[in-house]
Amino acid sequence: MERELALEFVRVTESAALAAAPFMGRGDKNGVDKAAVEAMRKAFDNVDIDGTVVIGEGEIDEAPMLYIGEKVGSGSSLKVDIAVDPIEGTTIVSKGLPNGIAVLAAASGGSFLHAPDMYMDKLVVGPGAKGVIDITKPIEENIIKVAESLGKRVQDMTVAILDKPRHKERIENIRKLGCRINIFPDGDVAMAIATATEEPTVDLLTGIGGAPEGVIAAAALKCLGGDMQAILKPRNEEEIQRAKEMGILDIERTYNIDELAKGEDIFFAATGITGGELLKGVRVKNNIAKTFSLIMRAKTGTVRYVNAIHNLDKKPL
Repeated sequence: MERELALEFVRVTESAALAAAPFMGRGDKNGVDKAAVEAMRKAFDNVDIDGTVVIGEGEIDEAPMLYIGEKVGSGSSLKVDIAVDPIEGTTIVSKGLPNGIAVLAAASGGSFLHAPDMYMDKLVVGPGAKGVIDITKPIEENIIKVAESLGKRVQDMTVAILDKPRHKERIENIRKLGCRINIFPDGDVAMAIATATEEPTVDLLTGIGGAPEGVIAAAALKCLGGDMQAILKPRNEEEIQRAKEMGILDIERTYNIDELAKGEDIFFAATGITGGELLKGVRVKNNIAKTFSLIMRAKTGTVRYVNAIHNLDKKPL
């Protein structure tokens, strides 16, 4: 893919973020999700690609737009796999909490794991601990090894984990080590990226979240030089069967970052909706909106921050 596509991808995430902004804190999860999906889908029409959604809002019978298998883009000869989450953190945006972002990842065909919509256990670190982690080992052992790799004391480590009942035992084990813990309510893509930024606020992310979000996070980490391992966590036989239908025969397999997001021809774009660890949120005053985005490319390792001013008289939400 050509680097000129970078700004086009940012325009797509900007569109979703701008559409979501009026819903911040209103408690309307369905409304904010619908607005962001429709805006992102419309924005894709102006991108000069022959895109196929491989990570999206669900199957065609579950999602009217951005469903898995849907074609997006102008229909040019450039075939691209698209992974999207118009709102990563729907609940936190509806509550006005931090770390809500609009994200997409794009790559040459066949690059992304076609992850079913189920849970995935994830272990994420930045470049300083690349090659050190092993998700099959206890979390305490991983934290100690990452601390050694980073040259930090264990008690100075910051570990991020979703605030979910399923993580109660894991949180207790981390606390016994004396680490700092960032327990957050939603939005683990932003937190995964926070491990690998130039000035990371998180040293390690652990926990069970959405599998589609895991693939999107892996794409971002490929751009940043970070590392990630993951294991699918189906909740029932129906989810196991769904995974098999999507070509995943070994449900207990451990995936490394290169199996989640293959190669280097990968772009990742995100725009902040609510401010947080990664990006500032949308700001609107007197019909002028400001957005804060980033675009990354794995091939070059380039990270660009894009701050934009939008005249809503000419471009209404």
